[in-house]
Order: sequence, then C-alpha cells, then structure tokens
Amino acid sequence: SNASATLLAYVATAKYQDALPLYRQSQIFARHGAAIPRNTLARWMVQAGERVAPLIDTLRRHLLSAPLVHMDETTLQVNQEADRKASAPSYMWVQRGGPPGQQVVLFDYDASRAGRVPVRLLGDYAGCLVTDGYEGYAEVVRRNGITHVGCWAHARRKFVEAQKVQPKGKTGKADWALNQIRKLYGVEKQAKGLEPEARHALREQKSRLLIDQLRTWLDKSLAQVLPKSALGKALHYLNNQWPRLTRFLNDGVIPLDNNLAENAIRPFVVGRKNWLFSHTPSGAQASAAIYSLIETAKANGLSPYDYLQHVFETLPSLNDDDLNTLLPWQWKETLPV
Repeated sequence: SNASATLLAYVATAKYQDALPLYRQSQIFARHGAAIPRNTLARWMVQAGERVAPLIDTLRRHLLSAPLVHMDETTLQVNQEADRKASAPSYMWVQRGGPPGQQVVLFDYDASRAGRVPVRLLGDYAGCLVTDGYEGYAEVVRRNGITHVGCWAHARRKFVEAQKVQPKGKTGKADWALNQIRKLYGVEKQAKGLEPEARHALREQKSRLLIDQLRTWLDKSLAQVLPKSALGKALHYLNNQWPRLTRFLNDGVIPLDNNLAENAIRPFVVGRKNWLFSHTPSGAQASAAIYSLIETAKANGLSPYDYLQHVFETLPSLNDDDLNTLLPWQWKETLPV
C-alpha cells in the first residue's frame, strides 16, 4: 500500500491513544492536501491488526507465564456482527500481567460475555486471577484450579453508594466500613516497594487485624440491615466475595484490587465515546490488537508512536523465532544503531 510505517503508526496512535476518529483524521489530511478516505484508513488499521497477530501471540505467551493476571471487560457496539442486531452489546476484554518492567496488556474482542470467553483467553493458565465480582470467570477458575482474587475497590464502591443515601449530616455503617477499607489501603501504601515476603509480613502484622474486625462487624450487620437496601447490597456483596477479598493476606504478590486492569481499559472507554462503534468484527479485532501494543508500550514506559513505528518497520523482516526481539522491554536494545 501507499502507507509507510510512519504513517500507519501516526494514524493508529491518533485513533487508539488520542481517541481521534478516522473520519476526523481524513478531514485533517484533506486540509493538508492529502486525500485519504476514511475507508482507506480503516482498511489500513484492519490489515495492520492482522499483520501484528504473531507479535500478539508472543505477548500472550509471556502474559500467561506470569504468576498473576488481572482481567476485566467492557461493552462495545459492532454494527455488522453476524446474526446479531447492531444495537446488541459486544465486549472488549482486557488482561494484564507480568513482572515490573515486563508488563503485558492484551485486548480481545468477543461478541459474548459468557464464561467460555475467559476459558478461551486463559487456556490452561493456573495461577492467580484478579477480577471484579462477575461470575463469568467461575468456569475457568473451576476447570484450571485458579486462585481467584477479588477487588476491594469494587467492594468500596458499594459502600460509597450506600453512604450517598444516608440522611445528611449523619454517619452510619457505610462510614465505618469505608474507614476500615481506607486503613487497609493505608497498609498497602506502607508496603509499596517492598518485596512480596516483606509485604506479606506487614499484612500479617496490620491488615489481618483489620480484616478480623471487619468480619466481626459484617456478621453482626448482616442481621440488622434490609438486604435490598443500598447498605444491604453492599454488605451482601462483601459477604459473598469474602473468600476472594481476603486471599491477599496469604500472598504478598496478590494486590488489593483490580485497578491495573481498570486503568488499562480506561483509554478504550475514552476512545469509544468518540468513535462510538466498530463497523465489523474484523475492525474490532484489529482495534484489540493495536490497543494491546499501545497499552503494553505505555505500561513499560515507552512512546506508543515510536514503538508502533519500530514494530511496523521491523516485523515484516522477522521470522517467528525472532519475535521476542520486539517485546517492549527489549525494544531499545533492538533499535538499529
């Protein structure tokens, strides 16, 4: 095609990092004397997404070798999905994991939110999985013997909602729960930068007492509050998620929440507000691939534009055995001198 690696990297970065829809980019190019129709830009993005598939597979293998993986999902509208109305919600799934300095963020498109999707994405993975309270992960957890970890940020939000409907000027059970959760996060702030063993020891010293106090309070409160009230819903969510929410006490590697996945999926949510939908499944899949490269580059402290340009220039000349040289944490070492 007429598209250079530099132009492809520019268009991809403008759309997927800066949330600039392709029709606006086409208008901008036209103002500068370059007539590039939106359909041409879209075709380039689909083809680029298809060409980087081997690198995505390499990143996936690295991700699934990590001891802990975060997962989340959000809605996406795809207009031309077979046997589905254009208004039917589809989903973009995100996975994130890897050691510091070697983080992988992967996006995957699927028309479904069913439990078969995590089964497909995780394969035979058997480490720790951090998610919100959605039960769609239960099947892969059961099949693979995964350690399923809950998210205190989600538990906290339930009590924030309950706090909002309290009589003005009065404090109640929601305030007590939020204060206790705040103390848990205070311990995590102290543990930041510690090795897992030291973090585990600090949690044993400080967090376990907070959890025991919260459990005692929860058992008492469940019998005192209407289940369908905002506070009742918060209490029952906390009770139902309790085994997952307390697993962080057993391993210093396990985080308190799923914020890493939520932070990774946020740029997609922002972009969706601007470009609204994907026309076809192939477009959604290409978006997933390019978002994966951009967010993985950002997670490793790299410029998405520079990284994409290097990938688009270098990938065609590599065989499968050389793809590790394009992993972001090796990028600077593989740049031509």
